[in-house]
Amino acid sequence: MASLDTPLPAAATAAAAAASAADAGYALRARGLAKHYGATVAVDGIAFGVRRGEIVGLLGPNGAGKTTTINMVLGLLQPSAGSIQIEGIDLASHRSQALAHTNFAAVYAALPGNLTVYQNLRFFSLLYNVAAGASRIEQLLAEFDLQRLRATRSGLLSSGEQTRLALAKALLNSPRLLLLDEPTASLDPSAAVLVRARIRALAADSGCGILWTSHNMYEVEETCDRVLFLSRGRILLEGDPKRLPHAHGATTLEELFIRLAREPLEQQPGTGR
Repeated sequence: MASLDTPLPAAATAAAAAASAADAGYALRARGLAKHYGATVAVDGIAFGVRRGEIVGLLGPNGAGKTTTINMVLGLLQPSAGSIQIEGIDLASHRSQALAHTNFAAVYAALPGNLTVYQNLRFFSLLYNVAAGASRIEQLLAEFDLQRLRATRSGLLSSGEQTRLALAKALLNSPRLLLLDEPTASLDPSAAVLVRARIRALAADSGCGILWTSHNMYEVEETCDRVLFLSRGRILLEGDPKRLPHAHGATTLEELFIRLAREPLEQQPGTGR
């Protein structure tokens, strides 16, 4: 049996390109994505996409299915149903090729604290097989203002410094899809502003698609081009974060978030139930 990670044959590549014509311009497409744990439904057949150069906010209360969705996109969880394509490559059948275009950062996913800033970046550059890894590391050290900390163990860094290091690590392989799970949760406002600006610039300059979870609705409004509201594993609403509240009778995105989180699912718009 052929390995799931073997190179795509020429015929298969051509067929995949033709079949994914509708996905042109997308860094990520998920269709019918579901995750069940016995009788418990964590994600219930959702479909969404992230275009290249687009920042999409994945919103919802705790337990809505956000982290489960991200873990399926990262290949850490196998979906119970549905499909995921990253840059048009099917994750299930060509895992390594798909994940080579992907990276991830989260405030809770700390890097090895006994390694220095440079050692962490060097380790992950080797793990990701980054071409010209040494120069890429120097570029990211400068970009995230980490040069003076290169010999500091990452466990001794402040929250803001650790966040900058995590983002530098996530960009080592120049991903086409970046998944960010609460990346600014522990940052002070001034540091968070700088991180948001850097991420907006990344999407605009490189065309990287970004899927971002946050409970900071101000941050979401300022950063995201589009948002998806998730509740009990289903997408309830989708749209421009600046326009969506008014379209649904709310003054702010936070007000809309609270209403959707509190209302029984059967009363919420867009559930199709």
